[in-house]
Amino acid sequence: MNENFLHPLFNPRQVAIVGASNTPGKIGYSITQNMLEAGFKGKIFPVNPKADEILGLKVTKNIKDLPKGLDLAVICIPREFVISAIEELGRIKTNAAIVITAGFKEVGREGYYLEEKLIQLARKYNIALLGPNCLGMINPHGLVNASFAAGQPKQGNIAFFSQSGALCVAILDWAFGENIGFSKFISLGNKAVLDEADMIAYLGQDDHTRVILGYIENVCDGSKFIKLAQNVSFKKPIIIIKSGTTAAGAKAASSHTGAIAGSDQAYSAAFQKSGIIRAHNVETLFNLAQAFSNQPLPQGANLAILTNSGGPGIMAADACEKSSLHMASISPSTVKKMQEFLPPYASLYNPIDIIGDAGAKRYIRTLKTLVEDPNIHSILVLLSPTSKAADEIEEISKGIVYIAHKANKPIFACFMGKNRVSVGQKILQDGGVPCYAFPEPAIKSIEAMYKHYRWKTHPCPLPVELPRNKAQAEKVIQKARDLGQNEIVEFQAQEILKSYNLPIPKTLLARSSDEACQFAAQIGFPVVLKIASPDISHKTDVGGVKVELEDEKEVRNAFLEITARAQRLRRDAYILGCLVQEMAPKGCKEIIVGFKRDEQFGPLIMFGLGGIYVEVLKDISFRLAPLTREDARNMIREVKSYMLLKGFRGEPAINFQVLENILLTMSQLSMDFPEIFEAEFNPVLVNNERAIVADVRMTLA
Repeated sequence: MNENFLHPLFNPRQVAIVGASNTPGKIGYSITQNMLEAGFKGKIFPVNPKADEILGLKVTKNIKDLPKGLDLAVICIPREFVISAIEELGRIKTNAAIVITAGFKEVGREGYYLEEKLIQLARKYNIALLGPNCLGMINPHGLVNASFAAGQPKQGNIAFFSQSGALCVAILDWAFGENIGFSKFISLGNKAVLDEADMIAYLGQDDHTRVILGYIENVCDGSKFIKLAQNVSFKKPIIIIKSGTTAAGAKAASSHTGAIAGSDQAYSAAFQKSGIIRAHNVETLFNLAQAFSNQPLPQGANLAILTNSGGPGIMAADACEKSSLHMASISPSTVKKMQEFLPPYASLYNPIDIIGDAGAKRYIRTLKTLVEDPNIHSILVLLSPTSKAADEIEEISKGIVYIAHKANKPIFACFMGKNRVSVGQKILQDGGVPCYAFPEPAIKSIEAMYKHYRWKTHPCPLPVELPRNKAQAEKVIQKARDLGQNEIVEFQAQEILKSYNLPIPKTLLARSSDEACQFAAQIGFPVVLKIASPDISHKTDVGGVKVELEDEKEVRNAFLEITARAQRLRRDAYILGCLVQEMAPKGCKEIIVGFKRDEQFGPLIMFGLGGIYVEVLKDISFRLAPLTREDARNMIREVKSYMLLKGFRGEPAINFQVLENILLTMSQLSMDFPEIFEAEFNPVLVNNERAIVADVRMTLA
């Protein structure tokens, strides 16, 4: 879908309103009125078989009488007439349509089939169709308001699309109150044809759009979404709210990975992979929108804080330390300049505290000096309404706006309070300087801009492909399929691990206690015994694991105990015997590596420390396959328990490279075999020298 396909939707020369009405309060009346009040320069064709004139416009009685090659039709008629209307619009070669009408797939079975028919017709006649069940679309720069929303938004550089029409209404009302303008305002509705990915692609090419905002409940096509968003996010920031953050209703999972890797983790990983900035609430969405739409990106992490009060300065410094930003080191030349005009008891070393009696001259001169310091990449100006600052708040605010327009680095403000600072807050907002009531959201906005700068300037690494024998692994999977298995358990999966060159412990399958003793001596004591059965995946549930077996007597007893207990607890299970394995080396950390195949985005790779870290603390990280080396490296470093891997209180650091390779191999395996629904290496035992995949299981789709 190219840009030209959507051009008639957003920039029509002729608009037909099918279902236009003379009755105030009806949707057909509101849309017609909005188009007129927007100042639309093209032709408007109200379509209504029972009227002659609507709001001063001559009425067209039938769709077939509309001009051929019509740019846009807005449909707001009862559901039962929509399909025939689209058919007629297709015959006159209409380019785009907005279906306002509700009652399609959102209401159940009958509506679902009607929407499928709508999709078929749109594709048959090549109509760019928005909706159904939507509020419409507004293009303030094109003087188009093909919606039934109240009011006309002003022109701006922020584009917004949403699945929720009600949220569109609320956002518009909020924007009027904050004097915020839009480049495009789009209600997606049911997304029968045009979806969020299409909007992102179009807005990425739109000259009027600087920032793309979105509210989504689901994604229609995961791979398309990631590809298009990734292309656009290198040019413009994409900031999205995703609702429905739980995995409720997901398929039951048999592994730790499957149980933990819900839909929200998949969306977060998809956003990360495509460079999308995620906002968790509407307030953050528009905090970020105002920051990105008005300020240049910071060229580095160094933040300077200018304040007239110590407490707020410390709060801002604390928030900075918790972020990926750094408190800038003020250069000696800047300190020397400030010493010339600041009181001797002012603090010059960040936060720069110009103290409570600071007025406009002191604020403006200090800010000008900080802007010139090359060590500083962004500046946050804090103001508490002391008597002097409150008296001169207009002059201070105008001075900040003037300097911000001249500066080549972002300047943010935080005016703490309400009544005494409201005048200054409005001057700043109108002047394009983001102003916040508290330091923490200001720091979060600056951090988001810095991360976006890094994303744009950071080369996109390629996924790693490690050597493997795919054909050998395929034989194991096919054999399990032939046997009717939906799981591949450890003794079978060992062959897959070997074909992918993964480090595995010395392992032999013993079918009797005598064989177990023989193999244990061959491997070398101490050893581990594990139940071997294609029907038992959770070995510990049947007491099927014994460790630290030091001699033949312990091995024999363990074999007999494990197999007898398994047969008693799982009478349906086919017991082959026991796996005899070497013990892991001393000083190993327990790691879990897994993946679950997400319905929309594909394999979601998981990493975490084993034991309580994954079971209770959920200390885990996620990425979508395929992984790059950098992805693997960052996954390991993101977990809170990373310091335990790095070495703590004299312990040596683990071998990170071998652990990265295991993550990359899991990614490769997930991409090679779509028939594997989920897989888990648990535990992976790793020390400063080597790693061993001590246990593995896979579930087939």
